[in-house]
Amino acid sequence: MQLTAEHRALYDTVAKFVEKELNPYVPEWEKAEQFPAHEVFKKLGNLGLLGLKYPEEYGGAGLDFSYSMVMAEALGTCACAGVPMGIGVHTDMCTPALARFGSDELRREFLAPSIAGDVVGCLGVSEAGGGSDVAAIKTTAKKDGGDYVINGSKMWITNAMQADWCCLLANTSEGSVHKNKSLIIVPMDTPGITRQKIHKIGMDASDTAQLFFDNVRVPQRNLIGQEGMGFVFQMMQFQEERLWGAASSLKNLDRLIDLTIGYTRERKAFGKSILDNQVVHFRLAELRTEVEALRALTYTAVDQYVSGKDVTKLASMAKLKCGRLIREVSDSCLQYWGGMGFTWDNPISQSFRDGRLVSIGGGADEVMLSIICKLEGTLPK
Repeated sequence: MQLTAEHRALYDTVAKFVEKELNPYVPEWEKAEQFPAHEVFKKLGNLGLLGLKYPEEYGGAGLDFSYSMVMAEALGTCACAGVPMGIGVHTDMCTPALARFGSDELRREFLAPSIAGDVVGCLGVSEAGGGSDVAAIKTTAKKDGGDYVINGSKMWITNAMQADWCCLLANTSEGSVHKNKSLIIVPMDTPGITRQKIHKIGMDASDTAQLFFDNVRVPQRNLIGQEGMGFVFQMMQFQEERLWGAASSLKNLDRLIDLTIGYTRERKAFGKSILDNQVVHFRLAELRTEVEALRALTYTAVDQYVSGKDVTKLASMAKLKCGRLIREVSDSCLQYWGGMGFTWDNPISQSFRDGRLVSIGGGADEVMLSIICKLEGTLPK
């Protein structure tokens, strides 16, 4: 995929935003286990960065998906992964179905202010008993008069402590688990919603919570698209989410290698720099090659997605490779930092903690492998 001058200008804008508005505050937000989403999103909204791929009539830029990926890659220059993840959930995970299938009324009420940065969104899919197994969710939304009455819970929800609305996946009927689900917009100030913060081993700057729904009433007009299409819509959203995750990792991986080259060049042991050892500089060369391979895979998938092709397999491959490569790079680099790599505030240990989520969230590695095998026709019959 060939990046245009417009792509590069967007990258520079986002990278400068990260340098000025995010990185100086990362240590503070990590300790607080939350970044100020409303404040950050409003600044992004003022720059026109929260609706790159969405229609201009709702405040978006009307650009194709490739611009979202360039923004995701630029966000990877952030000194932690939690803040970019919170932004990505808002721009590319809870809003795609709303933008694509929501009524004009819903889009004006929830999409437009999300693009402006006036509200914060979250995505309510995973549950304690159904993470990667989306079909196994138990939350229900039953019709009562003109409302849906929602009962159940959602787990590991990014932005949940600060969110103003949730794109919620719930069972709206009996029958096939792939045809009984719907996506519903739920305002988070609706009576009956309880939020419980989750403390994690990484991604600390991103707030995460469990949500409980106790007879929560929302009007049936909050349904996105057709009832029973929620599973299909969510699978479509997952493709963008998985590509976003891969793209957002690229600059972080480059940064880890760059930092390690600099550190090992200066660090001496047994009369020479650590970098002068062939095992070290060969390994860093291997890792850089792997990052470039992931970049090529990711942008190949993006290019095909923009042209209207089904990229389920490529997106799954990129997601799988991304999660494993983050672990490999951060672990290898940490080894070369020695004891300094084992300290909490070290940038390598930061990525070591944050990156472990990538092989779990948005579909675990094993799910990605199953998808790839299914599309390759290699699953046992």
